[in-house]
Amino acid sequence: MNVAAAQPGILAPVPPCGRSMTFRLALEADPRPALLRLRQGFDPAWGVIGLGEPLLRALGMTVPGLRGFPSLAGTGCSVPSTQSALWCFLRGEERGALFDAGERLKALLAPAFELDDAMDTFLYAGGRDLTGYEDGTENPQDEAAEEAALAADGSSFAAVQRWAHDLAHFNTHAQAERDDMIGRRRADNEELQDAPESAHVKRSAQESFEPAAFMLRRSMPWASTHAQGLEFVAYGHSPDAFEQVMRRMAGLEDGIADALFRFSRPLTGGYYWCPPVKAGRLDLSLLGL
Repeated sequence: MNVAAAQPGILAPVPPCGRSMTFRLALEADPRPALLRLRQGFDPAWGVIGLGEPLLRALGMTVPGLRGFPSLAGTGCSVPSTQSALWCFLRGEERGALFDAGERLKALLAPAFELDDAMDTFLYAGGRDLTGYEDGTENPQDEAAEEAALAADGSSFAAVQRWAHDLAHFNTHAQAERDDMIGRRRADNEELQDAPESAHVKRSAQESFEPAAFMLRRSMPWASTHAQGLEFVAYGHSPDAFEQVMRRMAGLEDGIADALFRFSRPLTGGYYWCPPVKAGRLDLSLLGL
């Protein structure tokens, strides 16, 4: 596995600030000139770039394993697909630098790519979700993280979802019931052995699948004027692990939906191929660029 060729933001810890951006292709646009500018002008230290299936189709190219994000109808819940052509997660220490990087990125991609959506994210309470529970507790570490997140050439596949939390509704429940929804005690992050089958920890236990569905999560909270939630980002050597977990969470295996859906719902969903880097630049040779 060529770990040195991976985009550095994939394996790096969650930053203090982030900006998740999706782009659509402009009508009748040729994306090649913009991608050539992106290859030359994008510094991988800015963050992570991912290319979606609509872009690959426009180029007449394929990447083994890449597909569109599936729209799922589950047990009393739905998982939407809002597949975009290109996604970028910018990383930084403060929002001013992220703004500048975002403007540079838009300039590199214009006019072939148009900004569809952008969301600022932030580190909360040392790495907790806005519910107050620790996020990413079961993340693989060190070599296991590399094996879960990266393909042999250092590329990766990102699954990106924006979840909106109804925190007011969540907080109407007693603390013990909230713990049961998550499957952990918020006070000490200990897993509850007697949690109900709908508990998020039980629904998403990566080692409980065959084969095991390990992925590397790099999610961050977000908040706007009237809403808040989690920008879920998971990296894998293919999208398969994420899709296995998502289908079980939606109750498609056994009719039991994840308790997460009692107070949160996904608003977006996309899969993106994150190309490797070569000599400090994105390696787009697989696309003939």
